Amino acid sequence: LVEHDEILTKVSKKYGVQKRYIVTFWGVETNFGQYLGSFNVPHALATLAFDGRRGAYFRKELLNALKILEEGHIVPDKMKGSWAGAMGHTQFMPSTYLAYAQDYDGDGLANVWSSSPDALASAANYLSASGYRFDQPWGVEVLAPQGFDWSMADGNDRLLSSWKSAGLSPIRGGGFGVDDSDYAELWLPAGATGPKYLLFRNFDVFKTYNRSNSYAFAVGLLADGLA
Repeated sequence: LVEHDEILTKVSKKYGVQKRYIVTFWGVETNFGQYLGSFNVPHALATLAFDGRRGAYFRKELLNALKILEEGHIVPDKMKGSWAGAMGHTQFMPSTYLAYAQDYDGDGLANVWSSSPDALASAANYLSASGYRFDQPWGVEVLAPQGFDWSMADGNDRLLSSWKSAGLSPIRGGGFGVDDSDYAELWLPAGATGPKYLLFRNFDVFKTYNRSNSYAFAVGLLADGLA
């Protein structure tokens, strides 16, 4: 956040995503660019396309990877990534790269492998396009009154006004930071005796990056810690 403040400030303003979230995704995905993966991406995708479990998906990603090479964004021996074909600082799959990667430094290439400005702008662009709301938290830890109906933690979104009427309040005090007409889901990651969270739209946006509640939760908690 300190070292890259200038570029993060510009990227945050352009794409409408707070700096701490951009940095958090960078940290969670590649430890801030320290490990980008060592697999040759086309080779890895060809292997997975042949594997059979999700062959059609990885065949599509292989063709997307070849398109990236054809367009000259990276040379074949530098196209490294994870065993599953996720690439660069942002760990974009080839389809995500083609849809959202940004040439932020203006050199004609969307280089998520070795240009941190391109990578950070690409991550912010992806979050913005996925519906990120600058004016909302990802979630708020809450207190529940005695006798609360825990069956309401059923995975369904309800109006914030409904949750407030049921007696939920922020554990930190004060307000929720969203309108009563906004929707939230009650989540109990450790059951009714553990921490309780109202989750807002941005939590679902985090899951577009990785379809895992634990992943989105880690992103939210780390970003809160950075704040």
